[in-house]
Amino acid sequence: MKVLLIKDVKSLGKAGEVKEVKDGYGKNFLIGKGFAKHATEEILAQHKEEEAQKAADLAADIALQKENALKLEKAEVIITKKMGDNGHLFGAITKDEVAAALKEQHGIEIDKKHITDKKAIKTVGEHDLDLKLGHGIHAVLHVDVQGEK
Repeated sequence: MKVLLIKDVKSLGKAGEVKEVKDGYGKNFLIGKGFAKHATEEILAQHKEEEAQKAADLAADIALQKENALKLEKAEVIITKKMGDNGHLFGAITKDEVAAALKEQHGIEIDKKHITDKKAIKTVGEHDLDLKLGHGIHAVLHVDVQGEK
């Protein structure tokens, strides 16, 4: 009996592979437990179509992230925050504030988890933040922090 593996099976193979197994093992264990489907022409065609759709979605997502990276390289975000007499800010600029300001000023929505800088922004001036957008795509966002008394 031929089966199409839906999930990885330790001693048999990875998801998406077609394997020849004994009838009892295929029907009772693999198909019964939801690890595989019977490899009919319809199932194989449907699987091939789903894989093509996943590849197309991945390509579209990569193109979108590259487009966002180009926009982010050109964008400058201005954040105004209260500061003390010594020129230091009250508190730090958070990743939430940067993401919200980017959406408000440029209409680009990113998740705060994509901002990877470890050090906090606590001073007035210009700062560059590294962004990891996924799929190995990086961008640098220019942030201008202005203080108000």
